[in-house]
Amino acid sequence: MLKAYAWLTFCVVMWGSNFVFGKMLVQDFSPALLTMLRLLFIVLFLIVLSSYKKHFRSVKKSDLLAISFLGVIGVFINQWSFFVGLQTADPTTSALILATAPILTSILAAIFLKEKLTIRMLLGSVVAITGIYFVVTDGNSSSFYIDKGLLWIVVTMITFAIMIILTRLLSHRIDPLTITLYSNVVGFIVSVPFAFLLDNPLQISAKVSDWSFLIGTAIVVHGIATLIWNKNIRHVDASKASILSNLEPFVAMVMGLILLNKLITGAEILGSLLIVGGVVFSTYQRKKLNRGAGQSPTTLK
Repeated sequence: MLKAYAWLTFCVVMWGSNFVFGKMLVQDFSPALLTMLRLLFIVLFLIVLSSYKKHFRSVKKSDLLAISFLGVIGVFINQWSFFVGLQTADPTTSALILATAPILTSILAAIFLKEKLTIRMLLGSVVAITGIYFVVTDGNSSSFYIDKGLLWIVVTMITFAIMIILTRLLSHRIDPLTITLYSNVVGFIVSVPFAFLLDNPLQISAKVSDWSFLIGTAIVVHGIATLIWNKNIRHVDASKASILSNLEPFVAMVMGLILLNKLITGAEILGSLLIVGGVVFSTYQRKKLNRGAGQSPTTLK
């Protein structure tokens, strides 16, 4: 079990670091092009994995529309808005905003899946939103200013929540690897023309080190880490693993300090505690009732 927790911690470190990695990558690649290139290497990784496992499955025509929608909204727009946002947004603040995705997912599940929305979830949402306010204003209400990049990060959070709902619906009929492969293929195909339409000017690095960083982070963060999580999640307590995954914003803080020399402020620490506390408070009861369910990120982070 200790080994399983060690691997899960590795996954959380990779996913939390992705905010800092993304901030570094958008300095050398324009957002839409970066999205296309990342999806290309993710798709290649998934094709190799599916070939190795001999795991290519056909999909019913009735599910193609849902998978296509998932590919456009949950993959392409999710990835593109993430990189557009990180051009100006702070990676730590971005991580904290995305940490509230479980709350939005619960609200969407109540609307579309008829799941119960409790008072606990609403109270947790208020606490989390208060934490976001602390981070955005840096503890000073008179300096309230929302960077436009953060608005794109909110779009990323919304599309991620939509992705979870669609994946949950499709998973009753289609296995996770097939959903992930086909939705990422759709996302990549859509990203190709937009890489040349949205980026002006088109920016691409000629350095081998930058390309190695792009490819490595795409495969490790979005591929290998997800596989490791799915493999080890069955060996640990689901509620504890869920709390572990909520540590991503703190990882983003530490990695920002190490790689970007960005100091950690008191407002960020307080806001982080409120956000993570609000998320844990609002989702704990539901996870306790459905212990072990929905804990595995069957799609790529």
